[in-house]
Amino acid sequence: MEMEITLKELGSFLEQGAQLIDVRDELSFSYGNIGGSVNIPLEQLKQSYEKYRDQKLVLYCKKGEISLSAAEFLQQKGIEAYSLKEGYLGWLMDHMSEEKAGEETRITAYDVEESIRKRFRKSIWCKFTKAVREYELVKEGDRVAVCISGGKDSMLMAKLFQELKRHHKFPFEVVFLVMDPGYSPENRKIIEKNAQKLGIPVTIFESDIFESVYHVEKSPCYLCARMRRGYLYSKAKELGCNKIALGHHYDDVIETILMGMLYGAQVQTMMPKLHSTNFEGMELIRPLYLIREEEIKKWRDANDLHFIQCACKFTDTCTTCGGENTSKRVEVKNLIAQMKQSNPFVEGNIFKSVENVNLSTVIAYKKDGVRHHFLDDYDQKK
Repeated sequence: MEMEITLKELGSFLEQGAQLIDVRDELSFSYGNIGGSVNIPLEQLKQSYEKYRDQKLVLYCKKGEISLSAAEFLQQKGIEAYSLKEGYLGWLMDHMSEEKAGEETRITAYDVEESIRKRFRKSIWCKFTKAVREYELVKEGDRVAVCISGGKDSMLMAKLFQELKRHHKFPFEVVFLVMDPGYSPENRKIIEKNAQKLGIPVTIFESDIFESVYHVEKSPCYLCARMRRGYLYSKAKELGCNKIALGHHYDDVIETILMGMLYGAQVQTMMPKLHSTNFEGMELIRPLYLIREEEIKKWRDANDLHFIQCACKFTDTCTTCGGENTSKRVEVKNLIAQMKQSNPFVEGNIFKSVENVNLSTVIAYKKDGVRHHFLDDYDQKK
């Protein structure tokens, strides 16, 4: 039995009733997937394969390598399973080529902008402008480097900044900055094509970060993220910017709060803006701070947009980028979803918990690197 099928063969397999399964992790699936597929992560599929004994399965991952080994495993168990050659990336490249061939019918940058102004005005645009206003993220005379990784969050942020520039009452400038830390040609092409489709004039610069961390065994993704931020600050400053904007959203914030408590034994949050400690005069801002990830996904799907989660070398063989940290974030994401079933206000309560800290009821805390304990002035409060 053949183990791989091509994109051309996929249609006929689906017409015959085959089930299309994405074997990547939940986060990767949520960032982008092939329409009609279901997400069954690899380990889960291996544990529950018996239920698919009477079905024809087509598996895919990022580039078709892990799904091929999974198909081999299932075939050895007597299950009719195939792997989609070139995986999600191959499908995405083909999908973009089809869009270009039928340009008169495809969704345009104007359509995407209209969706922000109308359909997603309340859930995205108003939340964006509220964060900009409440946290004073953008001020007159600012020159902001909008940092684009190629995912749904940063691409939406770029479109929101374009809208803000068109309609804001005071002058400021933006640069749409993409760093290529060593992307594969396919990944870079997807980022460039999406930017072109969305009408985002990106400035691309290159670094060798992936090569630098590729052989690092302990926490390579953490090191990569730190190095990326440094390169972005440096390039932004070179371009005359005083701020860099990153695409972290509301769900990132509440997940970070819980992760700090459960895994780091600390109460802290992801701040809406920060002064850089290494680049004088530079700030980091997070304009998507109040926007729910679910709304970003709805915006993406409504406009038939397809993005990649992580374009680094570590995920080229479909392994999970972020390793232990990513699995913890998935755990926390699932925990919040579980708690929400009995308490619909749980997400808002987590978010507000770091706005309502009462230092009189805290055993100890740090401020500016100095630790304070409740016993320091306990007797003075008699």
